[in-house]
Amino acid sequence: MNLDRAVMAFAGVMILISAALVYFVSPWWLLFTAFIGLNLIQSSFTGFCPAAIVFRKLGFSAGCAFK
Repeated sequence: MNLDRAVMAFAGVMILISAALVYFVSPWWLLFTAFIGLNLIQSSFTGFCPAAIVFRKLGFSAGCAFK
């Protein structure tokens, strides 16, 4: 698995977790979902992604998006 796929998988898991938290705990968890979405949007424009930095340090090889 390369860095790009790891970041997309991580974002997907976080969205699913936040959806479950909205359903089972509180609608305020939608703020977490919005934070994830905003982070994905800013990453697409700037190329800066905190999750990519962490995954790179864990040894994932770079894909085409995060070189």
